[in-house]
Amino acid sequence: MRLLYVDLEREWRGGQSQALLTLVGLLERGHEVELLAARDSPLANRASKAGIIVHQIPRFGLRGWAAHAMRRLTASKQFELVHLNEPHALTAAWLARARLRLPLLLSRRIGFPLQKNAVSKARYRAVKRFLANSKDVARSLIESGIAAERISIVNEGVEIWPLPSLEQRNKARKHWGVRESEFLFGCVSVFVPEKGQRHLIEALPLVRALHPEARLLLAGAGACRAELETLAKRTGQAEAVLFPGFVEEIAQVYAALDAFAFPSEYEGLGTALQAAMAAGLPCISTKRGALGEVVESERTALVVEPNGTEIAAAMLRLINDEALRKKLSQAGRREVEQRFSAAGMVENTIRVYQEVIQKAGKV
Repeated sequence: MRLLYVDLEREWRGGQSQALLTLVGLLERGHEVELLAARDSPLANRASKAGIIVHQIPRFGLRGWAAHAMRRLTASKQFELVHLNEPHALTAAWLARARLRLPLLLSRRIGFPLQKNAVSKARYRAVKRFLANSKDVARSLIESGIAAERISIVNEGVEIWPLPSLEQRNKARKHWGVRESEFLFGCVSVFVPEKGQRHLIEALPLVRALHPEARLLLAGAGACRAELETLAKRTGQAEAVLFPGFVEEIAQVYAALDAFAFPSEYEGLGTALQAAMAAGLPCISTKRGALGEVVESERTALVVEPNGTEIAAAMLRLINDEALRKKLSQAGRREVEQRFSAAGMVENTIRVYQEVIQKAGKV
């Protein structure tokens, strides 16, 4: 297959991680794929390093430049399909009238209703197939009026690496300034309100009253960072909470942790949680959004509501029960290997591409 992949995001989030895994997976399987992306965005730079042909466009007037580039690329190259990875890419494709030349596939990762103004409806009509990352997201699309036959579900996936060695663990903990005697919880997520990191900070005083050796590492960046740092100070936990910012080598975070906590109030699927499970970490999670499709209470994770009291109780259970930690660690990793691997995600995506291209050829 020959594909054009479009992602205009300027930051690195879960969608861009999935984009890179997909692009690399397609290349490894012998397909021809090119990326249209914002100049010097993390995805553009990482994809280029991975050997992907990347067409970089100016950040100023991004959608206009993208529409112009899309018109040129789809007219001059024999692409069979355009995969739009986020909403800005859809707008650019609509402006470029790319739907008149090629089938458009749109990734959808959030379960919020689609906008219903005239322009939004026109944009969504241009999409040949919606690629939902969960049953929850697919259900929201149907409730927004999208016909079921225009929706395919492909769960997002993560790479399954060997479990970190004791040497890697010690090196990672030393990097973050964490002693071996300390019990380190962690969360990897963008700092926005719906991710719920404040619940972890609010849980910490309850946990540290019984286990003062407990600490928390919150990796990520975003609008709520200052608010979270203020909350840590107000609750007397400033010394116990680490804020390393955006971490490019994220494996160094997972290797240092004793347990992972994901307090999200809404989640499309939760690749950070999947990665933690793949890393063999015992996990605490909510079941909000599509997280109920990822974790099973007491088998693959401890499931809680997103509030400090419930989360603190689960954190204490993990600190106090080594057998529970081992059970969740093993079951969680098996679950990701069987259901949420990057390789499986790529193969399922390719099957959707082939189906869309085949149907387009019959029209």
